[in-house]
Amino acid sequence: MTMTAGLIEDRFAINDLFVRYTTALDAGEVETVLGCFTADAMLQSPAIGTRSGTAAIRDFAERFAAMRSAGTQFRHLITNLAVEISGTEARATCYLLVYITRDGKSAPLPPGRYECDLTKHNDTWRFRRRVVFHDHDYVLEGL
Repeated sequence: MTMTAGLIEDRFAINDLFVRYTTALDAGEVETVLGCFTADAMLQSPAIGTRSGTAAIRDFAERFAAMRSAGTQFRHLITNLAVEISGTEARATCYLLVYITRDGKSAPLPPGRYECDLTKHNDTWRFRRRVVFHDHDYVLEGL
């Protein structure tokens, strides 16, 4: 399969979306996190259950921001991004490691992955569905 310039640009844009999302979540940038999702997006995570729509995703991002303001630092690390693009729709998955630092101590959450459906509107890729899987159950205190 030969990649066209548009496909390469879309792959870079999708990679940038993943990076923008994870770094904004870590930095407590609620509006940037919201901008990564469509208005009707669904987010599912073991830490928060299933959330749908802008208000629910805002609440999720605000909880992370509040934890950061209270001294908890998250570091979402993503790797092995795989993307399948079909026009203005895409499916993407990547591995996920999350480290949490509190009170001078850092600890990882169980390794996991993101599975996402994306859509492109007005030349901008956004998450329409984002599901987080971890290798085993855990409790994330404070969220």
